[in-house]
Amino acid sequence: MKMEEPERQSALSEVIAAAGCQADVVAALERAARAFEFSYVSLLVKPTGIEHLLSRILVRSTLPADFVQEFDRNRFLVEFPILPTLFESMLPRAWTLDSLQSDFGKEHPTPVMHLLRRFGITTTIVMPLHSLDGERFLMCFDGDRPPLQQAEINELGMISLHAFDVFEKIRRTGRLAVPNPLSGRELEVVRWTAQGKTSVEIGHILSLSDHTVNAHMTNAIKKLDCVNRTQLVAKAIRLGLIP
Repeated sequence: MKMEEPERQSALSEVIAAAGCQADVVAALERAARAFEFSYVSLLVKPTGIEHLLSRILVRSTLPADFVQEFDRNRFLVEFPILPTLFESMLPRAWTLDSLQSDFGKEHPTPVMHLLRRFGITTTIVMPLHSLDGERFLMCFDGDRPPLQQAEINELGMISLHAFDVFEKIRRTGRLAVPNPLSGRELEVVRWTAQGKTSVEIGHILSLSDHTVNAHMTNAIKKLDCVNRTQLVAKAIRLGLIP
């Protein structure tokens, strides 16, 4: 039997409040997604610079791995016209693929539209969120369902805020419990890199050769399981290792 709005929101709030780890929060969000006839839910973080891969900004997601791999293989992140505008808004944004194509004046589906339809992603709602340390996030619900009513958008907004608050508390607690994996010198190099300094400039500041600076950078990238400097800086900030 389909629950009425107050009953549904109360039940979902209880599950979210009881979450003891990030996986529990994701499970609660999966339940919320199903309650609103969505298939997937994702939490994305705003990249510090230009990013070409969806996988690098996904904090948590239930999207199929095949979808993410194909999306990244085709570099659809830079082609998807609406995504760059979402991190700059404070308001929820909902759309269907048909309305999106109409808004951007496309008469025929583009390859990214074909991919979305193939995985049953025809309706999306995005909730902008902000952490206490100023990071910007998006909570996305995707699936194949009719356009959302305003009451549904309002309800999902409250659920997303609650879930993100619990997720952030768990994340901050985890930061305090995990020792810093980087050495003092590696932290210095990453901190100056975040300020936009090159290896040569960092070497002058720290009285090191650029070869040594690059070695520290390589070690930091390996320790934080990153693939480049941009991702390293973003993850170091996200983990609270640098301001």
